[in-house]
Amino acid sequence: MSLSVSFLNSSLPLSRPPPHALSPPPPSSMSLLRRLTPGHLRFNLRHHAGRFATAAAAAVRQDTAAWTQAPLTEVEPAAESLFHVSVDVSDAPDLAASHTRAGQYLQLRVPDVEKPTFLAIASPPLLASAEGVFQFLVKSVEGSIAELLCGLKKGDVVQLSQVMGKGFDVDQIAPPQDYPSVFIFATGSGISPIRSLIESGFGASKRSDVRLYYGARNLKRMAYQDRFDEWESSGVKVVPVLSQPESDWTGESGYVQAAFSNSKKAFDPLSTGAILCGQKQMTEDVTSILVADGVSSEKILKNF
Repeated sequence: MSLSVSFLNSSLPLSRPPPHALSPPPPSSMSLLRRLTPGHLRFNLRHHAGRFATAAAAAVRQDTAAWTQAPLTEVEPAAESLFHVSVDVSDAPDLAASHTRAGQYLQLRVPDVEKPTFLAIASPPLLASAEGVFQFLVKSVEGSIAELLCGLKKGDVVQLSQVMGKGFDVDQIAPPQDYPSVFIFATGSGISPIRSLIESGFGASKRSDVRLYYGARNLKRMAYQDRFDEWESSGVKVVPVLSQPESDWTGESGYVQAAFSNSKKAFDPLSTGAILCGQKQMTEDVTSILVADGVSSEKILKNF
């Protein structure tokens, strides 16, 4: 997800290409009508009416086919302003099968709201194929569609698009023995696709130095703390970084990019990879640090 796919979710930033500034404005409908005689109008209306109706019907069919209705199976607090949301896609095997790589995302629509929200899938792809479930970590922002979603209940029906995005291309840092150092950075709800990555397996146990720098305002805002032991046992050292910690906090504080720089050990940049998801400034700063150290930009993976 802004789709800094937390993309997808408030962490996934999406942009639309700007209109071409030099393109001439289209002629107004009135100027077009003035060029047509009544005879021309009658002919054109008869000629195109059928085509317009056919095109409109096709658009409706296409839109309907692009969305899958599915019930919610869980809407529970995950941390302050964050919610676990699970959707049952067992009746949509094609949709479940379209999730093939950690870091992918989709669009979700809530009842009575046409505009969708983008959400990164937090669960590993195998969960969808094995249990027919998509799981999300959703940040509830006041006045947003995400807030409406977090206010729904188990059994409420939402609409899902097909799964989108290339996800994290972990083939770029494979085989594990060739890339023993992998540094992972996440902030806020950007941990969502990182969870999918870790629980999908990317050979962390076969690498010598895999660290996750996970930033949040404080521990109350940090999701998935109950999974840290499991992630550590898979070979990922979890480094929580709090920007506004409580007075008794003894761990890393500030921002993840600074925490990484301060604790940075010697590593071979030619055999190092990185995986980033979260706040834009963080991803830009971390990328600059790693590239300056000699890490190839192709080995710095993002999910958008």
